[in-house]
Amino acid sequence: MSGTSEGPTPAADLDRSAVTESDINTSGRTGPLTYHSVFTAAPLAMAVVDGEGLVVSANDTFGALFGAEPETLAGCIAADLVDLASDARTWHAYREVLRGRQARLRCTRRLKRSDGRSLWAQVTVAPLTGETPGLLLSVADISARRELQARLRHLQMHDPVTRLPNRSLFFERLTAALEEESYAHGGTGRIGLCYLDLDGFKAVNDTLGHRIGDRLLAAVAERLTRCADEAGYARASTPLVARLGGDEFALLVEDSTGTEQLADLAEAVLKAVQAPFDLSGRRLSVSASIGVVERHAAGTTPTALMQAADTTLYWAKADGRSRWTLFDPERNAHRMTRQALASTLRPGIERGEFRLEYQPLVGMEDGRVRGVEALVRWNHPQFGTLTPNRFITLAEEDGSIVPLGRWVLRTACRQARRWQLDHPGEPPIFVSVNVAVRQVWDSDLVADVAETLAETGLAPQLLQLELTESAVMGSAGRPLQALKALSDMGVHIAIDDFGTGYSNLAYLSRLPVSVLKLDGSFVRGFQYEYDGADAAGAAVPSSPADEVIVEAMIQLAHRLGLSVTAECVETSDQALRLRRIGCDTGQGWLYSRPVSPDRISALLGTPASPRA
Repeated sequence: MSGTSEGPTPAADLDRSAVTESDINTSGRTGPLTYHSVFTAAPLAMAVVDGEGLVVSANDTFGALFGAEPETLAGCIAADLVDLASDARTWHAYREVLRGRQARLRCTRRLKRSDGRSLWAQVTVAPLTGETPGLLLSVADISARRELQARLRHLQMHDPVTRLPNRSLFFERLTAALEEESYAHGGTGRIGLCYLDLDGFKAVNDTLGHRIGDRLLAAVAERLTRCADEAGYARASTPLVARLGGDEFALLVEDSTGTEQLADLAEAVLKAVQAPFDLSGRRLSVSASIGVVERHAAGTTPTALMQAADTTLYWAKADGRSRWTLFDPERNAHRMTRQALASTLRPGIERGEFRLEYQPLVGMEDGRVRGVEALVRWNHPQFGTLTPNRFITLAEEDGSIVPLGRWVLRTACRQARRWQLDHPGEPPIFVSVNVAVRQVWDSDLVADVAETLAETGLAPQLLQLELTESAVMGSAGRPLQALKALSDMGVHIAIDDFGTGYSNLAYLSRLPVSVLKLDGSFVRGFQYEYDGADAAGAAVPSSPADEVIVEAMIQLAHRLGLSVTAECVETSDQALRLRRIGCDTGQGWLYSRPVSPDRISALLGTPASPRA
């Protein structure tokens, strides 16, 4: 009889107890007659084996198991009868028992009965002591127990709603697929994963109830299984479909052939899920977002693969849902960098990793520096010098913009006061500081400003606070009260990037604003006094429309008592035209890039020369 091995039992089963005649004599009586009677009639299949591994005698149950009379089995090789030589570990343990070096062997084998049916058997080999030398070989039918274990495992490893493999079984299969022996000898050595969840499923659960929601999940599972079967047709294997929990599903492709195969599978899944579902007389429609990952199995771990899939699923949802997105290492690197910056932002503020640079605000009529804008830089120990566009949004999201903004305000005011003291013969210059709306909501900005001005000795009229147009135009309640209080204090309020947001000019008259900073997109529209040429020599026409718009905004601002600063002034032609239409101050690389405080000191008292 042949069988398959599960290997020997754990060391705990290989104890030093020996089987004696009294162990078998369950009647309580002793003596050879009782022993042989019990042995012969026992319902447990047993045989006595000599030191060479040959059957000496067998009971009726043992003979029935092998479809032979017990006496005909004498002289047979016991190990062959119960398949002990099919794996090296079991065979070695059996030989050790024969030699008396090991007390007992217990293992599980799948054997064939004499009627052709298979059974799972627990095979035990232990020494006999006393009057009967040799070994006792016993075979117990454990098929019922194995079948129960298999049913329990199936229930444990499958989702009761969809009947798909559940999260536990999925990760078991994924882990096995990523083990080296699974791909080292043959196959493509690659693995793919489609990780999806349903768009709009929560609305179905909330409005129609969990019973309909479960039916929808089961229907989706059927369609995914059909997609997997079609994808596996004429291929070595069919993708594993699993429900990972909630409305999340996964399709695991072992030995994938590349991203094209995964893309085709994702497309098929999208189409299958988007088709309407008819459930209990209801017609429901949902869609899916899918993250697709495909890579070499070598060097990949289940955790890394699932993290990549989860990230890519997030991208698919962020990009608009009802789509699939392929994992992009560069995009992921950017995300990882963003996370690294977010985690080190607050500690960076505490460690003093930030510094300020200043860009001059120049009077259009005389070219003299009237003020400076303070621009924060982060000297990151890992990523080098970072400009605000790399970290300000993160600071606003996690609230660290409050301590950072407070530091910028105090540092800039202190530096403006220092310039004033160092150049007593020159008109003092103002400093302009950017303020985020969250600083108004999450801190007492008015108190911070008042405390800073008192601490540094800077006059309120030498401080300008810049807020974006969208923030100022939408101000109400606390933000508007704060702006009015600051204006009453003497601090100037400027609207940054004006012209890109609401552009509600009528609202300006009701706001405590004193300065408009025109967005650079308007200024770039007229780089030349007349038709010019770009860097490649191609003709660049002037833009009279832009000039008309800018001139109109400047005139309106002046009518409202506001001054105007033009951003991104890069050429003398731009400066000439801005001056001609009445712009008050300019800011841009024509005058200076953002520079250190000592460079600003060199500009004070003299007209700002281009490219300072």
